[in-house]
Parts: sequence; structure tokens; C-alpha cells
Amino acid sequence: MIEVLYFEGCPNLEPTLELARSVAEELGVDAAVRKVEVRDHEEAQRLRFLGSPSVRVGGVDIEPGADARTEYALSCRVYEISGVPPKELLVAALKSRT
Repeated sequence: MIEVLYFEGCPNLEPTLELARSVAEELGVDAAVRKVEVRDHEEAQRLRFLGSPSVRVGGVDIEPGADARTEYALSCRVYEISGVPPKELLVAALKSRT
């Protein structure tokens, strides 16, 4: 399962969903892509939400070291220089966790 956590209005949601679907298809992984809307600060804390969009494979964030972070908030997430995660992170996560 690939989860894409987001807040309403996130400009990077659709490109991230497309990326997740295309990488899963490219790798031949039968993984459902599920959107998870984070509605408020309390939910962000509970879900350990690091910003929108956050991508998890098998419940684990695709960014190495993300599990050590604690800045949970309804904010945009930046990966390197983009709001869409790099394809390589998703490929690595799918290969190691499926």
C-alpha cells in the first residue's frame, strides 16, 4: 500500500499521486495508492504528518531519516528542491518494502 498524506488544496498532491501510480506500474508492483487527508493540527500530530504531500510505503515514510523528525504540522513539504518527492525515493521504498 502506498499512502499519500496531504491537506486540502496541496498543489503537489496530483503530481505525487501520478508519480506513485507510475512508479508502481513501472516496477510491476501491485500496490494500491490511497489518499489520506490530514484535516487539522491534532490529526497531523497523531499521524506524524511531516507536511503535504508525505508518501508512505507499508506505513513507512519514503524519505530516509524521516522517522526521527518531529515537526508535525499542516504545511507544505519540500523534498530537495521540489514539493514532489524524487522518483528515486519512491523506487527505493517500493523495492525494499514490498
